[in-house]
Amino acid sequence: MLSTAEGILLFISTSESILGILGDVFIGVASCNYYVKNKKLSTIGFIISGLAISRICLVWLLIMGAYAKLFSGQLLSPVNTNEYINYLWVIINNLSALFATSLSVFYFLKIANFSHHMFLWLKRKINLVFIFLMGCLLVTWLLSFPLLEKLIQNSKRNTSQQVPIKKSDFIIVCGLLNMGVIFYFVVAVTACFLLIISLWRHRSRMQSHVSIFRDLNREAHVKAMQVLISFIILYILYFIGMAIVVLCLFIPEGKLLFMFGLIITFLYPCCHSLILILTNSQLKQSFLQVVRRLKCLEIGTDLRAT
Repeated sequence: MLSTAEGILLFISTSESILGILGDVFIGVASCNYYVKNKKLSTIGFIISGLAISRICLVWLLIMGAYAKLFSGQLLSPVNTNEYINYLWVIINNLSALFATSLSVFYFLKIANFSHHMFLWLKRKINLVFIFLMGCLLVTWLLSFPLLEKLIQNSKRNTSQQVPIKKSDFIIVCGLLNMGVIFYFVVAVTACFLLIISLWRHRSRMQSHVSIFRDLNREAHVKAMQVLISFIILYILYFIGMAIVVLCLFIPEGKLLFMFGLIITFLYPCCHSLILILTNSQLKQSFLQVVRRLKCLEIGTDLRAT
């Protein structure tokens, strides 16, 4: 049984996961609806849709693993179901990191303004950049699957011989399995920092020009920098939370710390989906339409009741 504190933390983490799933489901449905109406899907629409779908699967895997850890205590048991979950985790975790990185790179190449020839070349070859990132994903999968297979076989062998898995070996393998995700993380954070620098420089130049639109432009750039900074913070918190969750696999009595790590982890899918909805004009418009329809339904229900 869970203690009161553990139950509260579990409720918070579960609520975060549900909100994150609802936000990503809305993003996916809105993007598909836009595609059906216009018969085309833009690059940014494809990236955001892919990010939403992959993150829905990622959150489901996380919450399933969390409940297995809390109520069965055998997250790494040698059962075929858990093997499939591990393979799905490697696939979806890297896929989600790919789309998150692609989104950061897309905004960087489309919005930033640098005169360096390398940046100008990347700006012209933006499709090649995405092909390169997808190639890195394939390489990551090809390298990760043999490592994961070795980890599963060692886990089966140690379980049958009643020998616990060495913590150092497990952490090393987990680090190697997440090399692709770490690479994407570095690329995404680098793109965000460079874009923040570009926006900051542009904002400084705008301050020297007196015009009626200066305050509006300054406000827009400050908002963009706030969005990027919040994304970086959420992404870092996601990795910190995942590190806590992995370490707690070796702490049988560390349920409280495990659920605290879940809360930190779920902040990323929950808050970032909300940020995407509020900052993307197409998604924001769709969200406002849904809110207006819900208000109309509520008013109609109240009128019928009276």
